[in-house]
Amino acid sequence: MEIQVLGPLCAAVNGDSIVPTAAKPRQVLALLALHPGRVVPVSTLMEEIWGTRLPQSAMTTLQTYIMQLRRYLGTAMGPDTPGAAKNVLATRHSGYLLQIPPECVDVHTYERLVAEGQEAFEEGKDETAARCFRQALALWQGPALVDVRLGQVLEIEVTRLEESRLVTIERRIDADLRLGRHAELIAELTDLIARHPQHEGLHAQAMLALYRSGRQAAALNVYRKLREGLIEDLGVEPSPQLQRLHQAMLAVDPALDVMAGPRRGSTFDRYAA
Repeated sequence: MEIQVLGPLCAAVNGDSIVPTAAKPRQVLALLALHPGRVVPVSTLMEEIWGTRLPQSAMTTLQTYIMQLRRYLGTAMGPDTPGAAKNVLATRHSGYLLQIPPECVDVHTYERLVAEGQEAFEEGKDETAARCFRQALALWQGPALVDVRLGQVLEIEVTRLEESRLVTIERRIDADLRLGRHAELIAELTDLIARHPQHEGLHAQAMLALYRSGRQAAALNVYRKLREGLIEDLGVEPSPQLQRLHQAMLAVDPALDVMAGPRRGSTFDRYAA
């Protein structure tokens, strides 16, 4: 079985899709797929589907959705494996579980690559870190579960995954900056700060990429726009780290040109107190 949740929901057995067309069974499959080999309690599944307003027939209806998923499984697995669908989508006293190895789900591979990249990043192995982060991000085919209706539980899971994706992008850019790829990053960072106008870490990276590319005025303009936006929208100044980065650029601090010095860390943390 292969399942993808980093984008549209895709699940196939022997090449045959087992994703139902109806919205609520899709929610059930998505939630089970995010926790392979672990029991998802009935109460959690019900909360995802109906929130706090459970119909009287909730248990019966949930059982019907499970039966539908098992029919899809059984068809894909073929007639030579009778009863196998119940073993794959198993019933437990408190809920249901999808009995498949975690590596069958793309999010498991994504998180493994991110962990490997982070370890390499902390050890100063920038080329390895950038490669691992890039491979992890390549698994994304769009917003997580973009074609699944999100209830209360899946909304939390998707928010967590999207935040992880953004952090991974930021770390990959940090590794690329430490490798001297500043000019190559300008277009990407320009798009990212437009999409995330209050994200100080991305703005710090954009400033540094521009500065190292000989565009000091453009780097200072990034800071000016961010500061104006923060004051107008939130009534706050940029963080001390970003202010110190700004001052270093005004002073043409030689330390800004050091791509990979003894203090290894993120661009944003470079000017932490």
